[in-house]
Amino acid sequence: MPDPAYIPVLPGPPQRGLLPLQGLTVLAVEDSRFACEALRLMCQRAGARLRRADTLAAARAHLATYRPDVAIVDIGLPDGEGTALIADIANSQRRPVVLLATSGDPAAEAPARLAGADGFLPKPIERMADFLAQVLDRLPESLPFPAGTDSPAAPDPIALIDDLRRAEGYLAKGLPQPWLTGFLAGLARQAHDPALAAALPVLSSAHGQARLRRLIRQRIAEGPPAFASAPGQCRI
Repeated sequence: MPDPAYIPVLPGPPQRGLLPLQGLTVLAVEDSRFACEALRLMCQRAGARLRRADTLAAARAHLATYRPDVAIVDIGLPDGEGTALIADIANSQRRPVVLLATSGDPAAEAPARLAGADGFLPKPIERMADFLAQVLDRLPESLPFPAGTDSPAAPDPIALIDDLRRAEGYLAKGLPQPWLTGFLAGLARQAHDPALAAALPVLSSAHGQARLRRLIRQRIAEGPPAFASAPGQCRI
């Protein structure tokens, strides 16, 4: 006869692993492969899986099929403003649990929140602690930060070269300057390259564009070790 004092323990819902974002999927809508590589390293360290869309069109195609747990949307994208996508996601029945905006322009935060973003990540996103704080504060249950979250992420420098080649191609095609200026400004911040940042204010002139093309070619020829990481950066 069963012991009347015995209360069986019924299985509960599956628990996440020991990593704070274990089992979650993150969609990064980000035009820079270099910036996205930093996010990928942070997600990997936290146990999440990262998917990337580099345009609004690619993001919409992804969201038509998949529902990420977290979405991070860059405000400046080649085919439009990220705020439009944020508004669509925020009003969708398949809304992610966490919806964040990101930009190198602090003035982008207010319109992003107005569109429906839960939070804002200023670029460059380098510290894992900053990234996790924005995500974990909005999850129903969260685990402690893993050790070493204050260390800056050093993304694969080959991704930086890819971004520079992409910018070189856009310059040759004469694509809209506001987006290209924002793309290169974000790249300069992420790569800690003040010379690249200084070349952007004169991009509207033919002389400025020629100077920028020379600088980009020089950076590509130098290769990543010359300028890709700030002193003291470590890989995650």
